[in-house]
Amino acid sequence: MVRLTINGAVREIDAEPDTPLLWVIREQVGLTGTKYGCGVGQCGACTVHIDGAPVRACTLTLSALRPEQKIVTIEGLSADSSHPVQKAWAALDVPQCGYCQSGMIMSAAALLQKTSKPSDADIDREVTNICRCGTYNRVRAAIKLAADGGGDASRT
Repeated sequence: MVRLTINGAVREIDAEPDTPLLWVIREQVGLTGTKYGCGVGQCGACTVHIDGAPVRACTLTLSALRPEQKIVTIEGLSADSSHPVQKAWAALDVPQCGYCQSGMIMSAAALLQKTSKPSDADIDREVTNICRCGTYNRVRAAIKLAADGGGDASRT
């Protein structure tokens, strides 16, 4: 048994040490907002926060985690989608297919946590998630809107 704190709740997990965190979150905890994309840590669909830092959950195994670490998934970012990044995403209709968006939002939220007014270079360096639909311009605009305290703008 491994003890993990996910979205503020302590959970006892019965899984092999080499089990990726992604599968624990989805299959054992039942939080399906974190997506499987590539399985090798490149696309970012599985991004979660561990102690505030964005991490690709598909390549991180249970054996690499410590009980005191705090894991936050897209479901834990805010209970009602009121996080500034989520609001900006909705205000600018960022998602097209939406598959990658939970990971993209988690990366953007982590960026804004450490850099309140990110430049284009900051966004390029920190938000390396892949979007097959190519919504990168809207992603960048939403990050900047969230940084400016926006996100409540009327949808057009």
